[in-house]
Amino acid sequence: MNYKQSKNLLLVSLLTLVGCNFSPTVVAKPPQQQDLQTTPSAIPTQSSTGNLATHLTYKIATYNSQLMGASRTYGVSLPPGYEQNPKQRYPVIFLLHGGHGNPTDWFIQGKGQALKTVEQLYTTGKLPPSIIITPDGNDKRGSSPYWDPQYIDGPNGKVSTAVGDELVKVVQSRYRTLTNPDFWAIGGLSSGGWGAMNVGLHNVNHFSILFSHSGYFHDKSGPINSPITYIKSIPTPAKKRLRIYLDSGTSDIEEIDAAKNFSKVLNNLKISNSFRQFPGSHTWQYWREHLADSLTFVGEQFKSAEIANARKATNLGINDRKNIQNN
Repeated sequence: MNYKQSKNLLLVSLLTLVGCNFSPTVVAKPPQQQDLQTTPSAIPTQSSTGNLATHLTYKIATYNSQLMGASRTYGVSLPPGYEQNPKQRYPVIFLLHGGHGNPTDWFIQGKGQALKTVEQLYTTGKLPPSIIITPDGNDKRGSSPYWDPQYIDGPNGKVSTAVGDELVKVVQSRYRTLTNPDFWAIGGLSSGGWGAMNVGLHNVNHFSILFSHSGYFHDKSGPINSPITYIKSIPTPAKKRLRIYLDSGTSDIEEIDAAKNFSKVLNNLKISNSFRQFPGSHTWQYWREHLADSLTFVGEQFKSAEIANARKATNLGINDRKNIQNN
């Protein structure tokens, strides 16, 4: 083989080798992007429930309490549009009465007149339409001007569990409620303010929002029923979920000092809370005037919870799609 033939053979070999190793870059087409599903609103808006041409009403209902060994009563006011929106579920607010009181106190003329306040808050959008429940907080001794109701599990009945767990399950079985505790609030006035804290803290699986008007936070039965002490022992995840509102009148010296001290404890524990003081004393006039403040706070927490839960649902949806694509 001469030089020219060798050169031609080498050139052919090189071209063949290059041709065998050449692999054009293939650009993979991205997977077709799916539209994110919009998470439906968990809580109703006033526009979805109709107007308030018909005023809110309440009724007294009963249930058989195994814990108390007797028939128990509670008041209930359903939100506007409840019957017209059979697929809608609603937040729930428990309102506890104070000493020598009963389940009608928050509703009746001359005392709470709560439905007027609630109607105004619905109309202005400060409170999403909710199911309002007024439990019977009296123990087996009944209502009396000589003692306050015992919102504890004690010798006169397991009132704390009857209100904070048994009645919750009754309400869930009878009405279209949201079950997430971020959409359940419990509050009250005076001894009912203490009761709301005590019952709520012993039932954090049901309630995340607690509020008190002119309440106190020590109980003579001991630290287990003294919210200012007991709150330190609840699990950290529950502490993070809690949202607490406190107020008291500036002339209500003992109660305003109690609220200030409780708020300090909450701040030290890094528990979200709002403490407010207004002119006034330990009267129904004060509680009527400032129920709107606590329920506005409750409405804000409901709305914040809806946003947070919608974000969680969206993130879960994205992660699910990623997992499907990776498998």
